[in-house]
Amino acid sequence: MALLIAVSGGPDSIALLALLAAWAQSSGRPPLHAATVDHGLRPESAEEAATVAAFCATLGIGHATLRWEGLKPTSGLQAEARCARYALLANEARRLGGATLVTAHTLDDQAETMLMRLAHGSGPSGLAGMRGRSAVNGVPLVRPLLGIPKARLVATADARGLPFVRDPSNADRRFERVRWRETMPVLAEQGLTAERLGRLAERMARLDEAAAQRARDVLAEAMLPDEGADNGLRLRFSRLAAEPEEILLRVLALALDAVAPGGDGHGRLERLEACGAALMDAARAGLALRRTLSGCVLSLGRDGVLTLQLEPPRRRGVHPSAS
Repeated sequence: MALLIAVSGGPDSIALLALLAAWAQSSGRPPLHAATVDHGLRPESAEEAATVAAFCATLGIGHATLRWEGLKPTSGLQAEARCARYALLANEARRLGGATLVTAHTLDDQAETMLMRLAHGSGPSGLAGMRGRSAVNGVPLVRPLLGIPKARLVATADARGLPFVRDPSNADRRFERVRWRETMPVLAEQGLTAERLGRLAERMARLDEAAAQRARDVLAEAMLPDEGADNGLRLRFSRLAAEPEEILLRVLALALDAVAPGGDGHGRLERLEACGAALMDAARAGLALRRTLSGCVLSLGRDGVLTLQLEPPRRRGVHPSAS
């Protein structure tokens, strides 16, 4: 299987490109391809992509420039650019016959991601940070430099005389990641270094994997025949209630995904937690309860059976009142 290296032109990705080019010279190694996403947000971006293409040519690696076309958003620019970038890269990986995407995310990127997710109220899964191996838009994704500090890659690029550029947006304080990046030295003075945050991500990933497996097992044990569920799910809620709260919440999330795939991710974690707590209270009191969450209707009967069904379409417009 081929590797598709995402190369922005910065020192991290240029160093990754050079390291992989040297690695691939041994026999039996997969073919390498590279791609640069031109977001069209700066006048210099096209020239930078051309510089990357020229460097790839010296290494004997094929290169494609992928352009983000169309109007750009006026808010949430970095998040939208990230989605567009991964969509373009995933399409290129598929065009190459199913290549694995390789990115140059570093230990510093991981630490910044952890801080951002903490600030946004992420749960254990979010605090597992970026994974060394995952998938994006259905394409395998690997991050081989996730444990390497950015400074080491910059030093590598400098020592080898590699051609790289510095994106001025990396110093633009309008972007949240940049503000957290500026905060990192202050946090490091108190012992909260990028290495500590990276280790926390590894430990949370280990915990998340174990909890996810337990949740899948409990969901399988709790499922009842779907008679009368109208293509939904019926669960024996007492089985869920016997588990720790974290497993209960994860089972609910899995069930919601099964009934309404591609939903809103259950909204904020607080909404899922509130729903789980309400179901537990109702079950203890022997009461029925009906809640809506993530496009689903959750109905807990007095018999202890929890039914999940798609929320019916909402009626819109003006309707005549009854006479």
